Amino acid sequence: MDLSFGPEYERFRAEVRDFIESHRHLAPNTMALRHKSVLDWQRLLIDKGYAARTIPREYGGAGLPTDILKSFIIGEEFAAARVRAGIGGQGIHMLVPTLLELGSEEQKRQFIPPTLAGEMIWCQGYSEPGAGSDLASLRTSAVLDGDEWVVNGQKIWTSTAHLADWIFCLVRTEPEAPKHRGISFMLFDMKTPGIEVRPLVDMTMERNFNEVFFTDVRVPKAQIVGARGEGWMVANTILKNERDTLADPNQAQARLNSLVELMRSETIDGVRVIDKPEFRDRLMRLQGRALANRFNDLRNLSNRLGGRADGALAQMIVKLQGTELRHDIEGLAIDVMGETGLAYGSNPYLRDKGSWQYQYMYYLGLIIGGGTSQIQKNIISERGLGMPREPRPHPA
Repeated sequence: MDLSFGPEYERFRAEVRDFIESHRHLAPNTMALRHKSVLDWQRLLIDKGYAARTIPREYGGAGLPTDILKSFIIGEEFAAARVRAGIGGQGIHMLVPTLLELGSEEQKRQFIPPTLAGEMIWCQGYSEPGAGSDLASLRTSAVLDGDEWVVNGQKIWTSTAHLADWIFCLVRTEPEAPKHRGISFMLFDMKTPGIEVRPLVDMTMERNFNEVFFTDVRVPKAQIVGARGEGWMVANTILKNERDTLADPNQAQARLNSLVELMRSETIDGVRVIDKPEFRDRLMRLQGRALANRFNDLRNLSNRLGGRADGALAQMIVKLQGTELRHDIEGLAIDVMGETGLAYGSNPYLRDKGSWQYQYMYYLGLIIGGGTSQIQKNIISERGLGMPREPRPHPA
């Protein structure tokens, strides 16, 4: 099997490595949104074609031709160097591709440039208290009143809602239609009167989620993406893009490399942890899973190069395997540190600023987010492998 990309792409890989080496001192060491160093780094990456690479210049991107292999190499090299590859999040990774595919020209010009620049932060209004895995059961309503929609309802598990400027939200505009129809995909300003955001503290002990309440929120009629009542199709486009971002094999490999370094530095009774057979065996199993993810990623890459779409099942496999792998990598690191691995928060004995403990909790949440592992397994088995549907209890 020849996994080399050829001379042209190896020259490009060298260019990327040279850029990272000469500019890594400019990469931000903070995750704070809107921080000057973050915005400056994003602008530099776009100018160099390492972020927003194929998005047209008129929408704030680099405007370069599509080259799947070059984009793949950029992701590999930034992850291997452990240098932040620009801004991500729900706006850039999820909404921007959807607007490029389904948005109006006015929506593209209004929303894409400030989102790419990191100046417009988005949150996603999907889940509700009674509509999680069965998202099509959502009840948040939007009623047309002249040239405005009047929105009422509630969303939950809304990441970054307390920081967001705008929300992309699923609302029911046709209450008499079947549940997968009559849903519209709407954009509105989070400063609109009638929106209340309440924090939800998650397992990381931080406010990553929120619940959002809408009371007579008035939204301009034109702020629907796609056709009225066809938001379920738009939502599935978003979910496809979301799954692609939840389990990057390059990031998993970079994290695994950090785990190896930790195991070489930690000792038990004077013996390096990596020299302990029971820990080394666990590491090798994780390395095998990381390689499987890597080769599956290359298979998907080959499909795209051949003009064959990955399909939803391929993305579900990546999401399922990738999030569980990351959780297990962080879990082994905690075990490697022994009792120090139980430290959290402001404990003075924390290793790596507590990142292992934080990511362990965070990825436990991502196993649920974007479709739980149980849901992913059901869809993969039934639609991908042709297995019988899960038995349903007969009504009483």
